Amino acid sequence: MSRTKVLFKRLRTPVTILMVPHGRSRPIRMQVSVFVMLACFCLSISGAFFLAKVSVNAIDYRLMEAKLSVLTTEFNKAEKSIHYMRQAEQDFRKMFGLKSKIEVLELDESEYSSNAVSSGNTVSGDNTESYSGSFDMKALREQLDKSVQSVKEIRNYIKNQKDIYRATPTGWPIPGKISSGYGTRSHPVYDEPRVHSGIDISAPTGTEVTVTADGVVALAGRTDGGGIVVIVEHGHGFRTAYAHNSKSLVQVGQRVKRGDTIALSGSTGTSTGPHLHYEVWKDGAHSNPANYLEKKG
Repeated sequence: MSRTKVLFKRLRTPVTILMVPHGRSRPIRMQVSVFVMLACFCLSISGAFFLAKVSVNAIDYRLMEAKLSVLTTEFNKAEKSIHYMRQAEQDFRKMFGLKSKIEVLELDESEYSSNAVSSGNTVSGDNTESYSGSFDMKALREQLDKSVQSVKEIRNYIKNQKDIYRATPTGWPIPGKISSGYGTRSHPVYDEPRVHSGIDISAPTGTEVTVTADGVVALAGRTDGGGIVVIVEHGHGFRTAYAHNSKSLVQVGQRVKRGDTIALSGSTGTSTGPHLHYEVWKDGAHSNPANYLEKKG
């Protein structure tokens, strides 16, 4: 008999499997061939290897999913930063395309869409640049953060300059001619040398008096020498005063903007005729208002 026939005969040899329950029921006998037992053993080993491989693949998948989530978050941040800088570039181009510094400072923020930057809109369409290949997301984020910080510093600088500009007295508070300048003069009533801390602008009674810078009304009432006076605090060390009015149109604590009407001219207090006495104070000392009558830039 050949070896092959002997091997097949042994594989077909039945094996009895006896299962004895713990109760009183009869034992269960099963007869299977050696071939079936070997097949079941091989299938068990294969199943174990398959389950182990599936478990490893599941772990790798979870790790890759976590890495992808981190990369997606970083990419979204980078995308928003790019959108922020592109929006800032458009704003700066609009600003620097103006003819003068004054036009830049007087440009209202609502005229350009800076608020859209903080809304988290993403870049889409033709604005999105394609990129293929590997890159260091951390290094990219660092570069973008530096660029965004630079843009924020520029914005803050422009905002600060705007605040200073809006607080600086600019222009004429009332149409008319200067009838008495700033400095020492002979007082028209007391006929003696006195320091004139402002300028007098002649104008008919009832002419509108406008504030020359943004600020808050600090005084609106009658005084002995100045008659009906309005004083406005502007910040950055600036304060302006408007005296000899016939009527005040504002109240203490009221916020005003350059060009708002705050009083009507007159001749109240120590005065020889209808006019506006206008003063400009900087850092606690009065200065010549004539230096602030015209726009510069």
